Amino acid sequence: MTRSRMRTAATLLSFSLLALPAHAASAAAEAPGAPGTGAAWTTGGKEGFGTSATTASKVWFTLGQGISHEVYYPTVDVANVQDLQYVVSDGAGFTQLERDHTTKQVVLTDPRSLSYRQVNTAANGRYRITKTHTADPARATVLVQTRFEVLSGGPLQLYALYNPSLNNSGMGDTGATSGGQLVASDGPVSSALAASTGFTKLTSGYSGSASDGYVDLSGNHALDTQYDSASTPGNLVQLGQIPVGTDTTFTLALGFGDNRGAASANASASLAGGFAAADTAYRSGWNAYLSSLDAVPGSITGGGLTTQYNVALMTLKAHEDKTYLGANVASLTNPWGEAKDGNGTGDCGYHAVWSRDLYQVSTAQIAAGDTAAANRSADYLFNVQQRPDGSFPQNTRLDGTNCWTSLQLDEVAFPIVLVWQLNRFDAAMWAKVKKSADFLVSRGPSTPQERWEENGGYSPSTIAAEIAGLICAADIAERNGDTASANTYRTTADQWQAQVSGWTFTTSGPLGDGRYFERIDGNGNPNDGQNIFIQNGGGNHDERSIIDAGFLELVRLGVKPPADPDVAASLPEVDSTLKVTTPNGPMWYRYNHDGYGETASGGPYTGAGVGRLWPLLTGERGEYELANGRSATTHLTTMAAAANPGYLIPEQVWDRASTGGFTFGEGTGSATPLAWSMAQFVRLAHSIDAGAPVETPSVVKQRYANGCANASANFSVHATTTWGQSLFVVGDRPELGSWNPANAVPLSSASYPLWTATVGVPKGTAFQYKYLRKEGGAVTWESGANRAATATGCALGLNDTWRS
Repeated sequence: MTRSRMRTAATLLSFSLLALPAHAASAAAEAPGAPGTGAAWTTGGKEGFGTSATTASKVWFTLGQGISHEVYYPTVDVANVQDLQYVVSDGAGFTQLERDHTTKQVVLTDPRSLSYRQVNTAANGRYRITKTHTADPARATVLVQTRFEVLSGGPLQLYALYNPSLNNSGMGDTGATSGGQLVASDGPVSSALAASTGFTKLTSGYSGSASDGYVDLSGNHALDTQYDSASTPGNLVQLGQIPVGTDTTFTLALGFGDNRGAASANASASLAGGFAAADTAYRSGWNAYLSSLDAVPGSITGGGLTTQYNVALMTLKAHEDKTYLGANVASLTNPWGEAKDGNGTGDCGYHAVWSRDLYQVSTAQIAAGDTAAANRSADYLFNVQQRPDGSFPQNTRLDGTNCWTSLQLDEVAFPIVLVWQLNRFDAAMWAKVKKSADFLVSRGPSTPQERWEENGGYSPSTIAAEIAGLICAADIAERNGDTASANTYRTTADQWQAQVSGWTFTTSGPLGDGRYFERIDGNGNPNDGQNIFIQNGGGNHDERSIIDAGFLELVRLGVKPPADPDVAASLPEVDSTLKVTTPNGPMWYRYNHDGYGETASGGPYTGAGVGRLWPLLTGERGEYELANGRSATTHLTTMAAAANPGYLIPEQVWDRASTGGFTFGEGTGSATPLAWSMAQFVRLAHSIDAGAPVETPSVVKQRYANGCANASANFSVHATTTWGQSLFVVGDRPELGSWNPANAVPLSSASYPLWTATVGVPKGTAFQYKYLRKEGGAVTWESGANRAATATGCALGLNDTWRS
């Protein structure tokens, strides 16, 4: 800023503090047209966002489309703004929304702070608007320092157009002019919009009606009527004219409070303190946070990715609430929010807490040296989210109340893994872990939903998490003297580890050579061709034809060795079906026939669409490559390249030639940033430096992936019986009764019609076996030749059908 512009801004600020704006003679008391048109949110593709690193400033802002999007207060799950932008008019020939009539640029102004500047230049060449955003670290105020330049054509008029959607709802707001500010409220949340210059005209009205200031202004390019009050709840719109010349710098303040007076006081105090002071303190806070962490990994510094890494870590911290400490929402977005009903408060969007996402964030923070944050999250999980039966909900609002209502067993397992990684072995934590581990034993391995949240059944990714959770729980149990529980958890985990391929690895699939892990199997028989209905518009398909890369969790969590043959056999089908080489590098779909994404024409997802590419899956594949001793540098650089100019890595990127406003390999309207994506980038970087995935629990890897002396042979035979009949397995080993029916191993009918048993045999041993049925004193052998197997690995799954 030049000295002359600094003097102009200071003069205008002094004037605004001494005098209230003049109101036109046509001002009317009460705005007509309530409640106005229906409300919506904004696109989930954010270009920037921020919040103070302090806990005193409980406000979060988001940026997109060259304007301000949702602002959250007083917690990170309460959205209060649809948008805040400028309107420019020449008073005679045009009235333009900043969002719709400018070319846009977003710039991160400090590589060690969530500090963003938006530069919007009019498509008609008449003006430029430059906005720098910060949050006052001392109070709940967002400050927007604005420079308005007239580039050609003489004087122009500038208005601030504010569309509040307070308290998570766009239809319950009331508003008024008060003390030269635009104030609004809805229940426990109030806002106040103020300008350092003051406003020369102010009005509050209802969206789309005659009292809507923008509607009025657009009609003849003049604000003819001003309304001092809009006291009927509805979709409120507020407009204020800002006095400008040909080059004017000023500050907008959007303050929040639990009533209008508090909100107004916050806005006024932030303006009085000045933008420069607030912004300096804001940046210092983020710089100090980054300085408190471990050194930046060599994979980052060597690749010139330090800013991307720092923004990723700041993003993770910024998604933590400041009242419910340890609660990180999945994203400060509502994916495809422009197509979402914003009238009520029921839609959580992604500003909810998933234990799975929180695990991803926490493991990244542990890797980066912020164990304090991970410990806060562990406490939140077990003190707020955990249910009395030990389960965890699909997701919750910050206070622990349900948002969505299903159950996903990986979300029960991951909190156990997290506390183990944090060495939280005390008795109080063990009591909570035991509830969750017991819940897994009683309800697993089949899950009502797996990690993509649309279908239930036997999922390789979920079973991997369950096994890891049980082995970690067993270690915690043993440290607390509960050997019985430890044995139960290990026995169950061993059985599931041996059976996971039998439940989910098809040998008759239509893809490739027909041998690969399915995404999910409804009944644990991966060759029966059962149909699966994808509950996001993806259609009905043979479950053998649906594949994802979730089975790689088996390796990342230490449940299978990196060179596991079933895992390796599945990769060709994954790559030929799901992989796309984008201009930014290789990326993968979640699964084929996924319907969660923009429509084929690029419209927002409203229940059916086309699933796009997920950058976080590139990071997961990178961790798998590292586990096999291969390079993952390409995966890291691909994730970084997927970020937008604000260094925010999206949930999904466009998967084909650029069209419909989307760029091949760049973010869509889903969720940007996604905390999970940012966490995966951080964790992959540290894994590259470590030479192996840093999230792998060593206690799990030692049991399954590092070798063993004995193997667990897990027998499972599908057989129907009548009352009084029991099944047994017998074989040529002493452990199998040495072919003596009297010493045969009994099978459990707990999973009828599957009969199961686990028998320990020396690793590498070849053996033969058959099943037999006993009824009273009668013994019936199944028909056919002896079955044969070799105990390769630490566990062996034998999935058979009774031969009559």
